[in-house]
Amino acid sequence: MASSGFSPAVPPVFNGEGFHIWVVKMRTYLQVFDLWEVVNTDADPIPLRANSTVAQIRQHADERTKRHKAMSCIQNYVSDVIFTRIMACKTPTQAWDKLKEEFQGIERTRQQQLLNLRREFENLKMKEEETVKRYSNRIMFVVNSIRLLGEQFSEARIMEKEQRRASRMEEHQEGAFQGKAKAASSTTAYKGKKTLKNRPKPDAARRGDQSCKHCKRPGYPEEWCWFRSDAQSQYCKKMGYIERVCKNKGGPRQNQAQQKNVKAQVAEDSSDHEEQAFAVSCSAGQKKS
Repeated sequence: MASSGFSPAVPPVFNGEGFHIWVVKMRTYLQVFDLWEVVNTDADPIPLRANSTVAQIRQHADERTKRHKAMSCIQNYVSDVIFTRIMACKTPTQAWDKLKEEFQGIERTRQQQLLNLRREFENLKMKEEETVKRYSNRIMFVVNSIRLLGEQFSEARIMEKEQRRASRMEEHQEGAFQGKAKAASSTTAYKGKKTLKNRPKPDAARRGDQSCKHCKRPGYPEEWCWFRSDAQSQYCKKMGYIERVCKNKGGPRQNQAQQKNVKAQVAEDSSDHEEQAFAVSCSAGQKKS
């Protein structure tokens, strides 16, 4: 009997699908009301003795009633279509076995199902993006399917499967860590080379790469440039370049120098002429006397 205050959930009506789930729920439901033993053993109650007590008579009546209660549960929790397949059964055990035979398969089919499920269990592997919980659920679904077919499946095999999965995960994580470490090392080396390449050069080295802002030519600083803005040509008196590159090198200044030379030459020639004239006049005076 169900304990006082406890009302078990009603099992779903079996309509031909999900038998392995329905059979578990139905078995539990029968156990709550102490009816599973009647279905599982199909044993008749012990006959009453002639001098049976009132308690024994009541117990015998209860045992007989259990068979009818169990049969009622099985019949009421299957659809009408399924009911037609067990309506000829006389005991709950016969009805239960009939359902198992048809929907769980005969022995040869059962063995094939077990073989397929065992193979599926052995081939179970954790998918790339699958969570541990989802993978564990897949394992237990296969294990429970095996157990529902009457096969004993030890917890040790489940633990062994879980340990293999954990070992593979550790190997995968270790490989991923090594890959990241290698990638990080390569990146660090590349950054080191790049930093070395972009490191500022000393003045002597940078001078060869430096460009003058005045003439835009590389190889020397601005203060050496002939075309710097504060330079002034002494020939043309213009700013922006020195005498060495002045286009008026042969211009006014040189002409002035030439003119001075000409004037000096003229003056020298005039002096010589005057000296000659003086000498002639002196000579003429001496002859008259």
